[in-house]
Amino acid sequence: MDETRTTEPVFPPGRYGRRRSGRRRSVVPIVVLAVVVLASLLLSVRLFQQFGQTDYEAQIVGWEEPSGSVLAIEFKVRVPAGQAAECVLRARDYDGFEVGRRTVVVRAGRNETTIDAKETVPTTARASVGDVLSCRPAAS
Repeated sequence: MDETRTTEPVFPPGRYGRRRSGRRRSVVPIVVLAVVVLASLLLSVRLFQQFGQTDYEAQIVGWEEPSGSVLAIEFKVRVPAGQAAECVLRARDYDGFEVGRRTVVVRAGRNETTIDAKETVPTTARASVGDVLSCRPAAS
């Protein structure tokens, strides 16, 4: 019975570079990954504070077209007690194209948290849909 012994291959020195012994992980990719994750988390928190959960929330109630050049939009806005809201209203035609836009300021009573409003938006063509695009705190 012949025994065959396995030996490590012998490479000419300097021809194939330095051989690594064992498996070592570099710390650099782990540090880069941690920095990217941390930066993403900080950016997410910042954007949520800036654009997330607002106290000014609008709800469309309805709309009507009293004439061919005006659309009346009825809406409700939830605001902090006694505050005013600046809302952007939009009128669209049957195909969905914007035919009118107006920014309005609506004010709540002393301790009211909901504002019921009905505002008109001048249009350049016959409108079929009214929208409240956004509401935010009104400038004092």
